[in-house]
Amino acid sequence: MNPFSDATELPDDFDGDVRLFPLPGLVMFPHAMQPLHVFEPRYVEMLRESLATDQLITMATLIDQHTTPAESPPRVSPIVCVGKIVSHAELDDDRHNVLLVGVRRARIRREMETTQSFRTAQVDLIDDFYMPAATSKRSELKRRLLTAFGKIIPPKVGSHQMLHDLMAGQMGVGPITDIIAYMMPFPLADKLQLLEMSDVDGRAEYLIELLNHSDIDLQSVSVSEQKIDLQEESSHRPDRNSFPPPFSAN
Repeated sequence: MNPFSDATELPDDFDGDVRLFPLPGLVMFPHAMQPLHVFEPRYVEMLRESLATDQLITMATLIDQHTTPAESPPRVSPIVCVGKIVSHAELDDDRHNVLLVGVRRARIRREMETTQSFRTAQVDLIDDFYMPAATSKRSELKRRLLTAFGKIIPPKVGSHQMLHDLMAGQMGVGPITDIIAYMMPFPLADKLQLLEMSDVDGRAEYLIELLNHSDIDLQSVSVSEQKIDLQEESSHRPDRNSFPPPFSAN
């Protein structure tokens, strides 16, 4: 049973209006879990509004960080992921630890003018599409995907058992594809392409190609080292010894 099943549904009254949390170097996917450390005042304001209403925050990939304060806000990819807060802990100095689960793909229709300190937008949801003709081949597609993934993950204790459990379990091709795509250190362009694709089988095939042909070496890199440090990402990767990090420009 999925402990976050209630969190992976949008509210019945969802109207496409979202709060944007832009970060460089991060592409969020449905079904993935993303920790956030929120400390900038505008994002604390966003978080408080979210907690008081629908618990939604939409993660956007920052693709242009070189604007000046007098110019327009830095550009974000139009393909985003609507996320929902599943855990929140308030710390000292108005800092917050948040755990977000990806809920739905979406495309920004337009950003909205607002008096709030954070960016907002109207989005159109991107629905997953399963080709009916491919239903009988989906189990084989799942096997090929997990086999390709198994070839590049470090052979640590439990990894083969994890793959066996995924193969035998009820998790479908769509969620597995999203979780692997989120985990892997692919170029942003490839991740955004995977996020944009509504055809689940086509998305899995594209991911298999990336796994089979990308120059990925996870053998000497731990999973914890691969994870994005959002304290750094949200402040343009300052020196690791710099804390607190400076405010970001997004």
